This record gives sequence, C-alpha cells and structure tokens, in this order.
Amino acid sequence: MERLPEPGVDGRDLANTSVVYAADGGLRAVYRKVHRFGFGAGEPRLMEAGEDVVVTGVPAGTATDEHVVAGLSTCYDLRFPELYRRQVDAGAEMFLVPAAWPAARVAHWTLLGRARAVENQCVMVQCNTGGAHAGHQMGGHSQVVSASGEVLAQARGADEEVLSVEVDTGATTAYRRDFPVLEDRRL
Repeated sequence: MERLPEPGVDGRDLANTSVVYAADGGLRAVYRKVHRFGFGAGEPRLMEAGEDVVVTGVPAGTATDEHVVAGLSTCYDLRFPELYRRQVDAGAEMFLVPAAWPAARVAHWTLLGRARAVENQCVMVQCNTGGAHAGHQMGGHSQVVSASGEVLAQARGADEEVLSVEVDTGATTAYRRDFPVLEDRRL
C-alpha cells in the first residue's frame, strides 16, 4: 500500500504499488495496479488505479551484466490480457506478478498465468500468497511458466513454499523466432 503525494483522478490517495529494487538498493521501477478488484467496492473505493504500463530490466543471472525486460502487474491484472500485450509491445520477455489470489479461484490463477505466457510468448513468474489473508484462505500455487506454456516450477499447495528454478532467457528469443505468432498480429 502506497500513500500518494496527492489524490488521483478518482480522489483516492492510496495505491496498490509494487516496486523493483536494483542489487545496489536503488529503486529500479514502480508499478501501481491498474485493475482494482471489487466490482465498484473494495479496492475501487479505497485505492487509485494506476495508469502506466511498466517494464524494467532485471538481471538475467548472477554471472552476467545482461538483463531481461520484465513487465510488472499485480494480482487481478492477470484477468486483463490487453495489459500484457502492451507490455510485450514495450519489450517484455518476462512477466512478474505478485498476488493475494484466493483459494476459491486458484484454478483461474494457474490457468490465466499459463495463458498469458503462451499468448505473449513470455516467461511468467507468479508469486501468490499462502495461508489466510484478512480472513480469506489464499490459493498459493505460485508458478513459473515458460514462453511456450510449460510449467517449469509450481508450489504444491496453499502453504508457504520457496521455488527455485533456472530460466533460460534465451529460450524465449528462440521460441519467438521458431514460432513467430506475434508477427501475425493485426490488431
């Protein structure tokens, strides 16, 4: 939760904000959640919607200075494919999605993550809350999905779990070259 310096267009002074820091502790990127959950109540009553599509470079590994371009989003944003397509247009090769996705809809969480990876030919990194949050059971099932839709790693349930997976960032480039579906876009 971020307190904004002044209210936004909806008159709210709070935002659901994610940040990415560089290894030296400097701020690399700030993303404010665009799609607020609550169907006019909940987040829309409390928080200002973000307006920016945010991509940023994240280290491709520890032994190199190379970076992969990552698109940032949060939780409910996952239901809106146009955000991810705009991130691809901005150069994204990977998506990073922190969430507090409930257990009642965890099947949507995993399915939509794979769909966003496949339709955009990007690696998907989804980190979901486990346990309970504000009285609601969370879904867990964090996952990492390749650009071709293969689940590279997935948490086994709704409890806390750490996933460690090596992602071949060059595989995304090769997959896009060998199966150039994005080049056929007309809209």
